Amino acid sequence: MYKIEKSELGVCSADGFFADGIVAGLKGEDKKDLAFIYSPTMCTLAKVLTSNKMAAAPIHHAKGKIGADFVLINSKNANAMTGVHGLDDLEDILTQMQNKYPQVKAPLMSSTGVIGVRLPKEKIIKASESFDLSVKNSKNASQAIMTTDKFSKEIAFKVTLDDNTSFSIGAIAKGAGMINPAMATMLCFITTDADLPQDEMQEILNEVNELSFNAVSVDGDTSTNDTVFLMSNSLSKTYNKEAFKEALKRVMKFLALELVRDGEGSTKVVEYKITGAKDNKEAMQVAKTLSNSLLIKTALYGEDPNWGRLAMSIGASGVECDEKTLSIKYDDVFLYKDGVNLFDEKVEIEASKVMKQDSFTIHCELGVADGSYSAYGCDLGYEYIKINADYRT
Repeated sequence: MYKIEKSELGVCSADGFFADGIVAGLKGEDKKDLAFIYSPTMCTLAKVLTSNKMAAAPIHHAKGKIGADFVLINSKNANAMTGVHGLDDLEDILTQMQNKYPQVKAPLMSSTGVIGVRLPKEKIIKASESFDLSVKNSKNASQAIMTTDKFSKEIAFKVTLDDNTSFSIGAIAKGAGMINPAMATMLCFITTDADLPQDEMQEILNEVNELSFNAVSVDGDTSTNDTVFLMSNSLSKTYNKEAFKEALKRVMKFLALELVRDGEGSTKVVEYKITGAKDNKEAMQVAKTLSNSLLIKTALYGEDPNWGRLAMSIGASGVECDEKTLSIKYDDVFLYKDGVNLFDEKVEIEASKVMKQDSFTIHCELGVADGSYSAYGCDLGYEYIKINADYRT
């Protein structure tokens, strides 16, 4: 057995990790916009990178890397669609930074912001010269990586095993828009001092990612820069696979739901719980179809229990289904059950009450077999349009 307790210091909670965020002048208005995460001990690295074929320069740079001791993160500029210049700029920045900090042996870079603009290289190089690599300030780092985020996102846990040995895991993330279940416009940096075997690291990260970041949607768009880095410096000399996987699930599920809660202009978070599908793959297909539907998102914003849009999307998702075995409910309120339409004035009132909550569950039972999956999404309203209509300005 093991005990998992929430701890402080976010991405710096694990032994031997340092982080900070500073003002580099990328955002203007004295807002933090450049961050670092550093471990003096070389870390093993696992990662999940965007599925977008127009991947940004930092994505290409990170591919194939299995170790790192430093991550430089900038906001306001994605360094995407910048061609060979984007990679050259990245390499130049990291080279100049290593000249300043020769203790850094294997740096990575991650970027988020506007696509199609080259990095303000000189600003980043100059600002990075003021880093203090002995600082543990996860909050500053989490604020520096924000773009349209309304709030910063960080979490950490300490895991204690039966023999009283322990390890810690912490993370920061950003994301609010361009969020689609192929990963979301999101960056997430997870640090741990657990003594993780390299051959298990990637497998565990992939499995947990499928149930967390790959299960959320805000607007159906997949970013050029999506990144999840998991870094382990093994300093605790402690590891238990079951305990680590559970702690990682808590970290990534919390942050994934924070992305949805922070969805640009969103007012509610909804779980799309699919059961009774032919298999888990088809359940996932349905859940993601529902969480991505603009018609459903706008109905959520209007607090309209229009279950017909759910039935339509299920039928269009391409999975095995039948209206005679379908059931739909909002929390505990059935609108349609085993092929029978229960939607009357009383049910509409009860369902509308459910929809006024900040979060609730839409449960769709297909009645075909025992496949299941949950995806997570938010509503879509006027604020989303306002934010993204003038994003570059």
